[in-house]
Amino acid sequence: MNESMAKSNIIEYQSELNRPLVLDGALGSLLQMSDEQRHPVLWSSYLNITNPEAVIDLHKKYIKAGADIITTNTFRTNPVAYKKSDLKISNSEFVHRSVELAKTASEGNKNIFIAASNPPAEDSYQPERKLSQKQIEENHRDHIDMLWDSGCDFILNETQSHFDEIKIISKHCSENNIPFIISLFITSDIKIMSGEDLAYIFDFIKDHSPIAIGVNCVYPETFNLLRSKITFNYRWGYYLNCGSGNYNDSEIYEGVTPSEYGGIVKKYYAPDLFFIGSCCGSTPSHTKAIKDAIDEQKNN
Repeated sequence: MNESMAKSNIIEYQSELNRPLVLDGALGSLLQMSDEQRHPVLWSSYLNITNPEAVIDLHKKYIKAGADIITTNTFRTNPVAYKKSDLKISNSEFVHRSVELAKTASEGNKNIFIAASNPPAEDSYQPERKLSQKQIEENHRDHIDMLWDSGCDFILNETQSHFDEIKIISKHCSENNIPFIISLFITSDIKIMSGEDLAYIFDFIKDHSPIAIGVNCVYPETFNLLRSKITFNYRWGYYLNCGSGNYNDSEIYEGVTPSEYGGIVKKYYAPDLFFIGSCCGSTPSHTKAIKDAIDEQKNN
């Protein structure tokens, strides 16, 4: 899809629906609960090669549950992760095959948008990085370009919590007319990990004309505190952590039920919401609960 069409189409489509778009739920954490082999570096993106049908099936389940946006299983297809792996195909081929799975799952659904996941250059929730600025910049630039060239509708830059990476992503997407969302990971003290003021971060991102600004993988308690302190003043959305335990737990299980999550959606429903999804620990049942809650709020 042409970049200007991709951006305008999703914004216009959301406006016409007059409701938040439904973003899908967890991929990696849900796939890791299967009996399939996972790669120590590539994590569940390894299944894009070893068991693509499992990934396609999960995409389809989210679509059936009511998702308007499905996310590619590319959280660990970025160059930094790829270079540490022993994968026998090129990085670009790895990314292309991964995006194709989402495209295959959405065939025949013209109103399904494909969001290509671009993660932090290193592990999420990592306060100090080991990479140089050059390595971080090359990672994001190359991964975003590979994702976009593979035919997604926009880039979903997830769990971003370092301002240097946010700047790199925003500038690269803006300068190259690549539609994008930046979704932030917020700590319990309502900051990103690099410590900058959130209002300043929001203003910087807005100046680069993203589709929307998001918050993801925060627990409901942190999101509640965030909403009491921060106003977005732009198209925005969220997909919260539904898992139990700590962020870095190797196994993630449901900590927030679909019914409980539906209650959160009703509580925070707002006219300026652009999208709502769910993150780690969620399932297609959470997506259905989101869609049902949105429909109920819209009809009230």
